[in-house]
Amino acid sequence: MEATTLFFECPLSGKSATTMIDRRPASDPTISVLDSGAERGDGVFETFGVIKQNAQALDPHLERLKMSARLLDLPEPDIDELRRIVKTTAAMTGPTGEYSLKLVLTRGGPGTNGRPAAWIVLSDMPDYHTARTEGLRVILLNKGYHSSLVAEEPWLLFGAKHLSYAQHMAALREARRQDSQEVVFTTADGLLLEGPTSTLIVRHGDRLLTPDPGLGILHGTTQRDIFAHCENLGLRGSYERIGKDALLDADAAWLVSSVRMSVPLTHVDGVEIKRDPDLTEQFNAFLLNRD
Repeated sequence: MEATTLFFECPLSGKSATTMIDRRPASDPTISVLDSGAERGDGVFETFGVIKQNAQALDPHLERLKMSARLLDLPEPDIDELRRIVKTTAAMTGPTGEYSLKLVLTRGGPGTNGRPAAWIVLSDMPDYHTARTEGLRVILLNKGYHSSLVAEEPWLLFGAKHLSYAQHMAALREARRQDSQEVVFTTADGLLLEGPTSTLIVRHGDRLLTPDPGLGILHGTTQRDIFAHCENLGLRGSYERIGKDALLDADAAWLVSSVRMSVPLTHVDGVEIKRDPDLTEQFNAFLLNRD
């Protein structure tokens, strides 16, 4: 499908009527260069995978968007109305295939009267079959803060999914310079965090571990679905503060996200780690067939 942008007035909690949606080709020039999102990266977003005309993990994504808006001191969006808009948009896709739906709220710009600007970009999903089956090489990059800083300096927007992704894109370029495809961030005191656009899961025996969201990282929606599903597979999921050795010694490890689903890791800083192709296949079969 041709990439499409849907513009609408951001619905606000306690103030919303049914929102009118303006649908246009994504190539149309429609966003002001003075919008705070374009000019400063001052806004928040969520990206949904859409399969069988269903926006996956809809409510967790919207609750995380609400939390991110609160951390940025944006007006509280009307989640019920956004849910309707996302469902309406997802229904525009085909009954087969994978699609990406990106919902953006910014602080706005001239003429918005303090109301956030809002839009959705709907497009075909890239083909991630090779990454899901063959896996990725990752490097570890120190994000430069001690784990204690999260509680000490909340104004730094830890845990908000905001538009300022320049550092994350720089990390992916560094990975390519080191003959890898992905990154796992760490704190300055050596605790594992997340990928630039994904959540880390490692397996040790019958346990699945993911870094504690209290370390200032996003609480992954795909990771939560896997943890709920893993009980059916005889596995237990938990949130922990884990270091590099927990990754190098793992029985398997993955980066999971709403668009790539579950991608196995093959090497960490050039060191080969164990893989579990059968469990990877089970994870992705589940993620690609969620209601």
